[in-house]
Amino acid sequence: MAHTFEYLVTLEQAAVDAHARLNDLVVDYDKQWQAWREASAAFQAAVTEHAEAEGKLRVEVEMAVKNAVRHPEPVEG
Repeated sequence: MAHTFEYLVTLEQAAVDAHARLNDLVVDYDKQWQAWREASAAFQAAVTEHAEAEGKLRVEVEMAVKNAVRHPEPVEG
């Protein structure tokens, strides 16, 4: 099953958030490091699957998702 771009953004945001928690002094570092690693692995696997399903270069998909996470579009409202 191919993943949507929005789902990839959600996975990458989870990995970024898990990485950020490594700096939190109240968490178990080893446990949090493992959580970050698992979130990153899930993102990487989903990117590969999405790129193959869409016939796109994997690196282009990954960079587009990372760009969307790091530079989100402002929400109008």
